[in-house]
Amino acid sequence: MAEGFEEVEAVTPVDFLRRAGVEVITAGVTGKIVTGSRGVSFTADALVEDLPRELDGVVIPGGMPGAANVAKSAAAVELVRKLFDAGRLVAAICAAPGVVLGPGGFLKGKRFTCYPGFEKDVKDASFCEDRVVVDGNLITSRGPGTAAEFSCALIEYLAGKEAAGKVFTDTLQK
Repeated sequence: MAEGFEEVEAVTPVDFLRRAGVEVITAGVTGKIVTGSRGVSFTADALVEDLPRELDGVVIPGGMPGAANVAKSAAAVELVRKLFDAGRLVAAICAAPGVVLGPGGFLKGKRFTCYPGFEKDVKDASFCEDRVVVDGNLITSRGPGTAAEFSCALIEYLAGKEAAGKVFTDTLQK
């Protein structure tokens, strides 16, 4: 999370993943106390530069200027690069695919989605308007209204279809 992140896009994946039994470490890019775009402050578990070496993936919430603040962080981009190159999960929602992943070259040759308008500067990738797009180890989504579906896609990737289905049903999405 970086200053100005979209709260729903950060909290929903944390909540849903933990419901599925997935260990989640929240990381602050701009400090341990991070304030979202709607003024809600959160205390991250760690600073991004202090994260353990071995992670299964990273989830980047959108929101502005939160996504831009992630993109400006060398430590955050380096973490994404390490995980992406290792074939680990890299997930981003809303502005983050276009603002963080596009300029970093992570979307090259991939299918992706993002908040309308943020796809315009992404080169060498295939934008689609699906609510959630999974392309190998890359999962992207459109915005706050798709946070629950995005979170279930993360669970399916990390813990399997059955775990995702249980959280989907338990949170009354069906």
